Amino acid sequence: MAMFWSFVSASAQLRQQHGPGSLAAPTESIESQFSCPICLEVYHKPVSIASCAHTFCGECLQPCLQVTSPLCPLCRVPFDPKKVERSSSVEKQLASFKAPCRGCSKKVTLVKMRSHIVSCSKVQEQIANCPKFVPVVPTSQPIPSNIPNRSTFVCPFCGARNLDQQELVKHCMDNHRNDPNKVVCPVCSAMPWGDPSYKSSNFLQHLLHRHKFSYDTFVDYSIDEDAALQAALTLSLADN
Repeated sequence: MAMFWSFVSASAQLRQQHGPGSLAAPTESIESQFSCPICLEVYHKPVSIASCAHTFCGECLQPCLQVTSPLCPLCRVPFDPKKVERSSSVEKQLASFKAPCRGCSKKVTLVKMRSHIVSCSKVQEQIANCPKFVPVVPTSQPIPSNIPNRSTFVCPFCGARNLDQQELVKHCMDNHRNDPNKVVCPVCSAMPWGDPSYKSSNFLQHLLHRHKFSYDTFVDYSIDEDAALQAALTLSLADN
């Protein structure tokens, strides 16, 4: 048993040293090793954060770079946006490694995988045959009158009213990017599990990563207490 754990430890150290392309688990595909944790597609113009060495697509990481105190989207470690660099080593690996297309199984270099998928008729057929998303509450169904307003919100910094989630993000980014005050998230506090006294330590970061979709579109109004508490706990752990 001791020998087994020594092997596991050594394997982990080697993978950490040599990057995403080395010593992969047998069940892990080459493509998944070189997939961005944010968009889940093969890296496009990859960049790496110096402090934690995590790699993302350059475009995917951009929202994190718009706040004053960014956190790594993967490990939540603070980082200096000036120390985010283009990952030339990953780019070389993307140009070297090949992987089978998920549709036609043709082997394609990873750097060309995205463009191939767009033109692959079998992949596009798979996408077309995916079940269509149906909201829990159909858009034609009127919202019960006793449900709190979760469509528009008040800016916690200046009190600007009638902002939907996207408008709230834009308003705060344009007007309060350098505001150091800790504030209560109006979106979270409007939810069944919301805590109106909890103040986000980095509200802009919280907005960018927690409220890119409308909660009411995906969650049933009849959510029970256990589910609500579980959702609250999950979000609280994520923010910490």
